[in-house]
Amino acid sequence: MGLGSIRSISLKEARLISSDCRRQVTLGLDPIEERKSKNQDKLRNRHLLTDIAKDAFEAKKAELKDNGSAGRWFSPLELHVLPKLGKLSIASVNQVHIKDTLEPIWHSKAATARKAAERLNIVFKHAAALGLDVDIQAVSKAKALLGRQRHIAKPIPSLPWQMLPQYYATLSEPTVTHLALRLLIHTGLRSKPIRFAHLDEIKNDIWTVPARNMKGRVGVTKDFRVPLSEEALRIIDLASQNARGGYLFPSTVRGVLSDATMSRNMERSGYSARPHGFRTSLRTWLAECTDAPHEVAEMMIAHESDSKVVRAYRRTDYIEQRTLLHKMWSEFVLSCPEG
Repeated sequence: MGLGSIRSISLKEARLISSDCRRQVTLGLDPIEERKSKNQDKLRNRHLLTDIAKDAFEAKKAELKDNGSAGRWFSPLELHVLPKLGKLSIASVNQVHIKDTLEPIWHSKAATARKAAERLNIVFKHAAALGLDVDIQAVSKAKALLGRQRHIAKPIPSLPWQMLPQYYATLSEPTVTHLALRLLIHTGLRSKPIRFAHLDEIKNDIWTVPARNMKGRVGVTKDFRVPLSEEALRIIDLASQNARGGYLFPSTVRGVLSDATMSRNMERSGYSARPHGFRTSLRTWLAECTDAPHEVAEMMIAHESDSKVVRAYRRTDYIEQRTLLHKMWSEFVLSCPEG
C-alpha cells in the first residue's frame, strides 16, 4: 500500500501512517478500503444537490427555449425540492428523502410534482455522468413509494364551436384586447404568437411566425406560416394603428399584451372558457364540419402529427389547403345568428 510521495510526506509522517494502517489490520479492517471510504466522504461533502442541480440546468439550457430564461424548467426544483434537500450531498439522497419531499404535492399539485420528479431524475443522471456515486434509480423508487397520482387532468375550458359567432360579435370594440382575441380566433394560434405579433412578420396574406414564438424546444420548432383571411387582414390593419415598436398588441404600460389580460376579458364577459380553448373550438369544427385530412387539420393549429420519420419525408405545411380552410372558418366566425 502506497503512503504518498516522499516529496510531500516526511519519514516521520510515513511511520505514523504505517503504524495506523497496521493497527487497522489488527482490528480486522482493510486500510486501503478505509482510505477510499474517507475520500468518498470528502467527495460527497463537496457535491451538494443544489450545486449539481444548477450544473445540470446549465447543461440543459441549450435545449430549452431562450436558454431557459423563463425559469420554468428549474422552478419545480427550486420551489419544491431544493429547499428541503438542496444542502444534502447528492450521493446521500435516497428514495425516502425524495418521497418525503414530493409527498405533500404528489396529489394536490400533480403536474408540478411530476415535473419536479422528472427534473430531479435528470439531475441524478447528470451526477452519474460526472462520476459521482449516486443511486440513478432513486427517483423511480420514490415514485413507486408514492403510488399512482389521484389527480385527474382537466382540459382547458373551451367554447363549443357553435357558440363562436355569438361570442365573436361581442368583440366589437377596436381595443387592443378585443383585436387580439379576434385574431387569436381566426388564426387558431396560441396566445404567445398573437401577443408578440410584429408587423415585419406579415407579408401580403401570409404571416410567418418565428420559431421563438412557437411552442417547442430549440432546434425542433420551425417558423410557422399562417394564411390570413380577409377578416384577419382587416384586424391586423386596425391593430397596426395602435402598434408600438412594430408590435401589434402593446401593453398599456410596457411590453406586449399579457395572456392574463385576454383571460380576464373573457371572465368579465361571463365566459368560463379561456383563450387557449379557441384552438379546441377550431379543431372540433374542422372534424365535424369539413372533410379536412387529419394531418391538415392538425397543421391548422400548429400540431405535429405522425412520427419524426414521416415528418422528415413530408416536407409541406399544406398552405393551399389551409388557406381555403381559414377562409371557411373566418366566414363561419362572422356568421352571427339572428337573435
